[in-house]
Amino acid sequence: MRRDKPKTPERGKKGLSRRDFFRGAGVAVPTGLLAGQAKAPKASKAPAGAAPMLGPGKVPITLRINGKVEKLELEPRITLLDAMRNYLDITGAKKVCDRGTCGTCTVIMDGDAVYACQVLAIEAQGKAITTIEGLNAGEQLHPMSQAFVNNDAQQCGYCTPGFVVACKAFLDKHPNPTREQIRRGLGGNLCRCGSYTGIERAVLEAAKAVKGGSAHA
Repeated sequence: MRRDKPKTPERGKKGLSRRDFFRGAGVAVPTGLLAGQAKAPKASKAPAGAAPMLGPGKVPITLRINGKVEKLELEPRITLLDAMRNYLDITGAKKVCDRGTCGTCTVIMDGDAVYACQVLAIEAQGKAITTIEGLNAGEQLHPMSQAFVNNDAQQCGYCTPGFVVACKAFLDKHPNPTREQIRRGLGGNLCRCGSYTGIERAVLEAAKAVKGGSAHA
């Protein structure tokens, strides 16, 4: 039995075949782009009361680090750690895991120990930031740094700046700690060399030196 072939819609009549549609679309888009006729979509307006959008280009940022005001122009995506290391040459805080797990980038921000790799520089504006470089008084070591030396609380030394800063922040809130409190309080910092016993002794010694307290041995 003979089957009639489906009729293809003729040009000029209502309706368009799939082949005609894709042929027309394939020509029209590149032609418009080549002719410079393509227009970027209009940016949607932020709702009333919403925070202004910043970026992706550089924006002015002001940081207060170790008592000094630093003015920079950075992309909003830059972390505090990268801002300090790459733009301010403040390299005491180390970049290791970059995931907020090892503690080598620890700084003190408004009295709290924080991972600098997990804080955007733009978020740190208006905060008082202290790094390992800001602990010493000139050439005199901070009691915590000196206690690390006295108790051999470092081996390779790569984690040491973050540990010293974390220990300082810890002692500010726990001036007379027990060993158990020290272990819990410094659980966010890792020493791959295993110098934890020396670190505990250093914290106990610094507690006595800084506060004159009766830290538990």
